[in-house]
Amino acid sequence: MSLAQDAIPPITRVLPPPGIEIDAKAKEELTSRLDALQQKLATIQNNPLAVDAEVYLKAVSLALRNGEFYKPKDVDVARAALDKAEKRIEQIEAGKADWPTADGLLVRGYRSAIDDSAQPYGLHVPAGLDLSKPVPLYVWLHGRGDKETDLYFIANREKSKGYVAPDDAITVHPFGRQCIGFKSAGEIDVLDVIEDVKQRYSIDPDRIVLMGFSMGGAGAWHVGAHYADHWVAISPGAGFAETARYQNLKPENYPPAYVQKLWGCYDVPDYVRNLFNQPVIAYSGEIDKQIQAARVMEEAYAAEGRTLPHLIGPQTAHKYEPETLKTLLAKIKEFRDAGLNRTPTEVSLQTRTLRYPRMHWVEALRLDEHWQDSRIDAKVAWPDSVTITTKNVAALALHLQKIPAGFVVDIDGEKLTVETAPTEDAPLTLVKKAGKWSIGPVAADPSKLAKQPGLQGPIDDVFLEPFLVVVPREKSKNAQLQKWLEFEIAHFDDRWQALFRGKPRWKYDDQVTPADVAKYHIIAWGTPETNRVIRESLAKTPLAWNAEGVEIAGQKFSAETHVPLMIYPNPQNPRKYLVLNSGPTFREQDDSSNSRQNPQLPDWAVIDITTPPNGLSPGKVVVADFFDEAWRAKPAKSAK
Repeated sequence: MSLAQDAIPPITRVLPPPGIEIDAKAKEELTSRLDALQQKLATIQNNPLAVDAEVYLKAVSLALRNGEFYKPKDVDVARAALDKAEKRIEQIEAGKADWPTADGLLVRGYRSAIDDSAQPYGLHVPAGLDLSKPVPLYVWLHGRGDKETDLYFIANREKSKGYVAPDDAITVHPFGRQCIGFKSAGEIDVLDVIEDVKQRYSIDPDRIVLMGFSMGGAGAWHVGAHYADHWVAISPGAGFAETARYQNLKPENYPPAYVQKLWGCYDVPDYVRNLFNQPVIAYSGEIDKQIQAARVMEEAYAAEGRTLPHLIGPQTAHKYEPETLKTLLAKIKEFRDAGLNRTPTEVSLQTRTLRYPRMHWVEALRLDEHWQDSRIDAKVAWPDSVTITTKNVAALALHLQKIPAGFVVDIDGEKLTVETAPTEDAPLTLVKKAGKWSIGPVAADPSKLAKQPGLQGPIDDVFLEPFLVVVPREKSKNAQLQKWLEFEIAHFDDRWQALFRGKPRWKYDDQVTPADVAKYHIIAWGTPETNRVIRESLAKTPLAWNAEGVEIAGQKFSAETHVPLMIYPNPQNPRKYLVLNSGPTFREQDDSSNSRQNPQLPDWAVIDITTPPNGLSPGKVVVADFFDEAWRAKPAKSAK
C-alpha cells in the first residue's frame, strides 16, 4: 500500500474532545442567528469595542464547527452567548456601550496579532474601586479544562470570581488559548491580555501579580520564569515545572536528543535564576501529587544556594486550603504594595534560547551555543562600575541609564573602560571574540546571519508572532507527496482552529505581496515545483531540493518519498522566518498532558512520508537537527 492510493487515516482529536450531536433544529437556529449577527458585526468592525462582542460570536462559531457541545443544555449556553453579542452590538451601534465602565464580573476581548483572532479574557472589577488612579492587577492563570472552550470559559467568567479576587485590585483571567499550558501562543496571550487591560483601565505597571493553579500553576512557573521582570510577585500553585520527571520518564525511554534539548524551552529549573529577581511563593496541598512541581523547584533553588518559599496546605489535596490561601495572599499583598523595582542593582539572567533574552537591564544578544545553560549575573555600583559574570554568552547589552565616560565594566575578570558615554537610551553592548570581551556593537553585516533574539528557532517559534500561511495553487506531480501535503495542510488548519482557538491567515503563493513579506513570518507549504515562495527562496538556504532529491547537512534523500521541514531567516526578509511544511510540532498524543506540549522538532527535519502522519509525527523523522549560531547546517545526525 502507498499513500498515493490509500487515504491517510484520520487522527483522533484529543483537545477539545469531540462533543455530542445536538438537535438539528437547534443547530440550524444557532447557525442562522450567528450568521446574521456576524453580518451586523461587520458593519461596526472598526469600532475598538467590536471585539468585545466578537468573542461571543467566535465562541459559538467554534462550538458549531468543532462539535463542542457536551450536554443538550449547552445549546442554551450558546444562545446566551449570542444574546450577549447582540446586546453589545446594539449598544455599540447606539453609542451607549455600558460594559467598559461596569464593575463586577465581565468578559472582554482583544485581537491577537498572531492570527487576527478575537481572544476572550475575564475580569473582576471590584465595586467602588477608584479607577481614577492606577490600581494593582492580579493575573490569574486557570487550570486544565479539556472541554473549557471559549463558550464555557466565557460563561464561567461571567459567574465565578475564582480563588483570587482582592477588593483593592482588578483581577484578569487570560484564556491562554484554552489548554496549551500557557505555552507558545498561549504565553503571548497572557502578555497581550495584560497590555489590553492596561490600555482600557488605569493599571499600575509596577504592581502586577502573577498567580495560577494546576495547569495555571505550571503556567505561572514558566511564564513567571521567562518574564520574571514583569511581575511584582509570582505564586505558582501545584502544576508541573518540567517534563521528564513529571512524566516519570526513565533515561532508557527518553526521546531523541533534540527533543531533550527542546525541553529547555519550558523546563523551569533551566531558568531558575530568573526567579531570584522577584519574590516567588509556591503553594501546594500537602497530599496533592502535584506538590512534585514545588519539590523540583526546591531542588533547583537549593542547587543555586537559595531556598524556595513554599506554603503547604495541611492535609489538603488538589486545591487551596483556605487559611493557607489567606496567608499567601497577605504575603503577596506586602510585595505588591512595595512595588516592582525596575532598576535593581543586581540582576540574574538564565536562559537556553534567545526567545527569552532579557531580565531588567541585562540582555543576551548572542549565545555561544543554543540549548546550553546560559547565564549573565550583573551587579552595578553607581556611578563607577558594573561587575558581570557570564556563561555561554557571546554578546550582551546593558540597558542602564546615563552610563558615564570612565565607567568600568568588569566582565569575567576582564576590566574594560567606557571611553565615550552611550547616547541617551542606547544600551552599552559587549562582544566576545576568541574568548576576549570588548565594548562595541554586535556585527551587523546583513550578509551574515546569526541567531539573535526573536530569530533563533526552533520551528515552533514561528507561532509566537504574526504569521502567514502560503499554500501552492499548483499540485505536485508526485501523487504521494500531494496526498501528504493536502492532509498536513488540513491537519494544521483544523488543529489551529480547535486547539489554538484561532484561524490562520492564508494566501496562495501567487498572492503574496512585498508587504506580506515585510510584516509576517511565512509558513510555506509545497515544493519548489509548486510554491513560488519556496522556489524563489531556496537557493539562499542550506537546503537543496528538486524533483530528484532533498539534500541538507551532507545527506541526500529521495524527493519521491521525503519532505523537508525547516525554519530559517526568510531570504526575502531576513528579519522574519520562512518555515517549510510544518504546523506546531507537538501533536494530538502530546495533548494528553500539558507537560508534553513542547516543541518536538528542532530547526529542520526530513520526513519519510511512506510512514503516514499520526498523532505523534508528520511521518517518519529520518534526520533532524538544529542549525548552528550562524544558521549553518551541522553534520547530520540520525533521528534515532
